Amino acid sequence: MLVFLRLGLTSFGGPVAHLGYFHEEFVARRRWLDERAYADLVALCQFLPGPASSQVGLAIGLSRAGYLGALAAWTGFTLPSALALALFAFGIGALGDALGSAWLHGLKIAAVAVVANAVLGMLRSLAPDKERATLAMAAAVMALLVPTAWGQIGAIALGALIGIALLRGAAASGHVSLPLTVSRAAGAAWLLVFFVLLIGLPLLAPRSSDQFVALFDAFYRAGSLVFGGGHVVLPLLQAEVVPPGWVSNDTFLAGYGAAQAVPGPLFTFAAYLGAVIGGWPAAALCLIAVFLPSFLLVAGALPFWEAIRAKAVAQSALAGVNAAVVGLLLAALYHPVWTAGITSAKDFALAVVAFLLLYAWQVTPWLVVVLSALGAAALAHLPALT
Repeated sequence: MLVFLRLGLTSFGGPVAHLGYFHEEFVARRRWLDERAYADLVALCQFLPGPASSQVGLAIGLSRAGYLGALAAWTGFTLPSALALALFAFGIGALGDALGSAWLHGLKIAAVAVVANAVLGMLRSLAPDKERATLAMAAAVMALLVPTAWGQIGAIALGALIGIALLRGAAASGHVSLPLTVSRAAGAAWLLVFFVLLIGLPLLAPRSSDQFVALFDAFYRAGSLVFGGGHVVLPLLQAEVVPPGWVSNDTFLAGYGAAQAVPGPLFTFAAYLGAVIGGWPAAALCLIAVFLPSFLLVAGALPFWEAIRAKAVAQSALAGVNAAVVGLLLAALYHPVWTAGITSAKDFALAVVAFLLLYAWQVTPWLVVVLSALGAAALAHLPALT
């Protein structure tokens, strides 16, 4: 739990940056997973609705220590931002004052370096030849030209088809099993629970006078139907909480601004909305409801995913999918990571130093995050570079 708690305190930059932090921590540093197993998890979570980075964290925790490991991973990664946003909802305005500060911009610069380092490492291992490198670039182009969840899904599907058709030899390096603690029977049961709740809650909520039932239904559906990451859930949540009068539009937008200043997954915005609606009990309820579909889907899909990816045809498809995932990360490195973080020559200079620390000096990511924040605060007092 402690390693995920540290990531939850320092992982700024959004879901793509989170995947970069996870890669650095669990693949490069701790070697809990190899490159292929990690990329396969990322590919699976890209297919599933919900927050991909949180789902990857759940899958890593589940594979390491079973259900308690998944709970510890989710708690450590989610709790810091959830508490910060809930406190903001209760009137703690310090985060609001920090939204435009130089140190916050330094955190965005650190995300550029982290994602760039992850892309470079994955490019070398998952797209080492001209065919897969070309596929990765094609996926990046598709994601940039079609900047929606459909562009990402289309790029992954294209990678799978090209892998089956052209990359049979790329799968010859063998299958690396994921450590699993969930049986197929248990996986099927979790998937059944997911669909029962998805269908049953909308039928139950209108018949119940308990507001908590309506809240659980609204946030569970939002967490179940989102493809494309945390930002996509915001319009769904806005449609659920603003028209009924639970939260005013101004209060909703204020919380969204605060959510940009905290580390961890953007889905913890649910804790802010719950705190506004009904205090700490509602904050906890909304937070659990919006993340519950991710747990059910990951625990349900992993046993079948492991069996599928062991097949020769599936390995060929995954060789293409993994190359496409590299392309998606490359596209996200440009937007939104680069476009949000690099706005001047000083920003680029700091990003180069941060990348050097990660790539050449093997400095841990959390320390690079802290140094980048301090560096940006210092550079803010220097004249502009020309």
